[in-house]
Amino acid sequence: MTPLEMVAVLAAGVAGGAINTVVGSGSLITFPTLLAVGLPPITANVSNNIGLVPGGLSGVMGYRPELKGQRERLLRLAPASVIGSLAGGLLLLTLPESSFNMIVSVLIALSCALVLIQPRLSRLLSTRPGRAHGGPWLWLGTLAAGAYGGYFGAGQGILLIGLMGIMLDEELQRINAAKNVLALLVNFTAAVLYILVADVDWLAVLLVAAGSAIGGFLGARLGRRLPAPILRGLIVCIGVAAIVKLLAQP
Repeated sequence: MTPLEMVAVLAAGVAGGAINTVVGSGSLITFPTLLAVGLPPITANVSNNIGLVPGGLSGVMGYRPELKGQRERLLRLAPASVIGSLAGGLLLLTLPESSFNMIVSVLIALSCALVLIQPRLSRLLSTRPGRAHGGPWLWLGTLAAGAYGGYFGAGQGILLIGLMGIMLDEELQRINAAKNVLALLVNFTAAVLYILVADVDWLAVLLVAAGSAIGGFLGARLGRRLPAPILRGLIVCIGVAAIVKLLAQP
């Protein structure tokens, strides 16, 4: 990498870390940047995933106040994220990339729809038992989001927010805090797998990691101040932008 390319990757890491903390889909900035500086797609995806782990950690730390009282819930959902991430990581390393963009675009569109209709559905489901932890359907949804995150990851935050917003009786900011923990587990699990068996560009990892750690901290400071309607609108706007970017790729 040239010095200019290194600066570009570092800056993309800052932006990606911030967006991941506030919403998700930060990989749609960092991953194309790594491709642009010459990394092969699989190496770029693997290096990007590892590099975003520090950003996930700083984002979780920034949302600590909103995590109070969610320990039991997260302990129930954490195994689903870990198992799903391992499955998704193995799929990335074994399956062809055909139809990838279309599948991911459909999932992000579904996630945006869930986020938009979440308030109304939550009211309709307010008398359903199991709203403290979401029941088996949220566990299975978290498993699927983990598999998606282990495979690529851009949009897994939007998917998690949509699922938890419908299945849980919680404020959006607390849901976002829980999302950050689960997404961190997914990225960390996949990162361990990739370090063991995949081709990693460690310079790219270092640059994305440094940038995402800064971005995660900044994103937490911004995201915690956003009113729920604005945060919901931001989630949908980023989701739509992600779909457009994915479908525009050859």
